[in-house]
Amino acid sequence: MFKVTQFPAFATLILTLGGLTALPPLSRAGGVTESIWGTMPDGRAVPLWTLTNPRGTRAKVAAYGAILVSVETADRKGNPGNITLSYRSLDEALAGGVFGSVIGRFANRISGGGFTLDGRRHELVSVNAQTLVHIHGGQQGFHRQLWTGTAGTDEKGAFVTLNFASPDGDEGYPGRVEVAVTYHLGDDDVLRLDYRGTTDKPTHLNLTNHAYFNLAGSGDVLEHHLTMTSAGVLEVDDRKIPSGKILPVEDGPFDFLAGKAVGEDIGEVSDGGYDHCFVLAGKGELTPFATLTDPASGRSMEIATTKPGVQIFTGNHFKGNPFPRWGGICFETQFYPDTPNQPDFPSSILGPGGEYRHTTEFRFGVAPE
Repeated sequence: MFKVTQFPAFATLILTLGGLTALPPLSRAGGVTESIWGTMPDGRAVPLWTLTNPRGTRAKVAAYGAILVSVETADRKGNPGNITLSYRSLDEALAGGVFGSVIGRFANRISGGGFTLDGRRHELVSVNAQTLVHIHGGQQGFHRQLWTGTAGTDEKGAFVTLNFASPDGDEGYPGRVEVAVTYHLGDDDVLRLDYRGTTDKPTHLNLTNHAYFNLAGSGDVLEHHLTMTSAGVLEVDDRKIPSGKILPVEDGPFDFLAGKAVGEDIGEVSDGGYDHCFVLAGKGELTPFATLTDPASGRSMEIATTKPGVQIFTGNHFKGNPFPRWGGICFETQFYPDTPNQPDFPSSILGPGGEYRHTTEFRFGVAPE
């Protein structure tokens, strides 16, 4: 398992999603507190960590699903507000989907009910009977597991590292896989997610975080302004499975090169909104690819990643309870969907002796008026 050095315990602070108890003044760079979010049906306690920096930015992370429960940043007037769509309780998370969760073993979709690796066919467990599509690691994927965590601080901020071990054959995937994700909130208002993974047999591994962002804190994101460096988007069928072809975005609804409102061309996109994988230019190095701003609040967020793609999803199916349609936008940095069945895509194969490495940063700020 991945480990981090144990730090001295900090005073426990009881937090709820409905209201935040004020943190004590920080005497050093960054702070972290631990409380209990609730208990699993089998009685296991679910820790909740709150990372805070001297600017007042906060990120809350739960052991269940390695969920990024919420992120709180200031608007241009200095008023703090939650900028993610958040579960209000553990019970909601247990009954819900993937809000803020770490997804694995394979983020996004795999077609045909499975894949062939090193000449051996692997049939996946959770597969749609009509489409034969497996999504987000299955019904008992990483987002449905209780992870273990260790928290602390370093010279740049506060962090929590969560670990999970997936046994050989889990959801049909080969190999025992051990994964870790570190959430690090820097004093510079950068939330960095570092993913790591190892395996004892060749397998596919593709991790991401499924947080929905709304920089206004309420309403929809149609007026948010998005600029992206991506010049290509994967062509997909009606199951959202790639054909293998990359389509240019220029002069179409997927063109955010010069920047525009998220809702400007959303009516031209099938299925009522964005749910597509954009191709990124990074070659394994941490590369900025998008900037999102909310004109009303002034909040901004720049995203950088080491991965070759990002699935943009705009909450097209939301029905108003508790969030409106297009109430948030996801930036799911990842390998391309259906990579195990697409030999021309960047490979997601992980073998014994190798290490899965993936970093994504969310860089928060305030845009000038």
